[in-house]
Amino acid sequence: MTDAKETSAGWRAYALVVPALAVIVLFFVLPLALSGVLAFRAKDGGLTFDHFAKAWDLYRTDLLFTVGIVLLSTVLIGVVAIAIAGYLTLGENPRAVAILRWLYRWPLFIPFIVTGQVMRTFLAKNGMLNHVLIGSGLIEPLAAQSMLDWRGIVVAFVWKQAPFVTLLLAGAMAALEQQQIEAARNLGAPRWRVLADVILPQVRGTMLVGLVLSFVTMLSVLSVPLMINPNSPTMITVDVAYRISTLGDYAVANALCLMSLVVAAGGAWFYLQHAKRQTLQV
Repeated sequence: MTDAKETSAGWRAYALVVPALAVIVLFFVLPLALSGVLAFRAKDGGLTFDHFAKAWDLYRTDLLFTVGIVLLSTVLIGVVAIAIAGYLTLGENPRAVAILRWLYRWPLFIPFIVTGQVMRTFLAKNGMLNHVLIGSGLIEPLAAQSMLDWRGIVVAFVWKQAPFVTLLLAGAMAALEQQQIEAARNLGAPRWRVLADVILPQVRGTMLVGLVLSFVTMLSVLSVPLMINPNSPTMITVDVAYRISTLGDYAVANALCLMSLVVAAGGAWFYLQHAKRQTLQV
């Protein structure tokens, strides 16, 4: 009787997992397998690497540009997230902390396509940013420049993803024992030193999780580079869309996607190596 109950409970547990597994297989594993087949299949049905060679010859500059943009954005996201989460944890002005806590989360609820459109208006030569700079006397009207290039992509990514990492970091910092922070402050350590030497080493794993997730997310965004900087060099997602929508070349497009997957796997490998080192230390 006991064995029958355990068997029934086991089947119920599997039944709960099946829908999630079906979604993963249907929307992630199956498209990845089909992408691999199309990327390596020649016109005669044989195995070939010609599609990867063509993708590399045509778009290696864009691939390197994509990696550079995403890495720079990831670093800046980390800096902004540390600054905001650190002030939320160590800030001494309750009103400023409350206002910052209320403001920084808003970009979380804005889709990337809306972010791209907002930045097109904000960073254009006659956009809001230049109007503010000219009105405040910081620049002359003739010195106004358009930032609808790689800088605009970085600004859009940092503005959109920094709140996500900040939310993770702020939660991890709030969970720390306050006695450690208070002890460091009582010994006369400035706030930046407490943040760097006491808090950040304890939340480094959480920060890396947020940065890796942001890294992978930015690699897959199409709307932002398409709206802000569609000209060459551009991000690899724009090239994939061009190969599919304009040329109907799914083989090269899938080769580009697999190359992006390798870059994303590099970010995941970096995090796993860090987690492995942390486990061995424990």
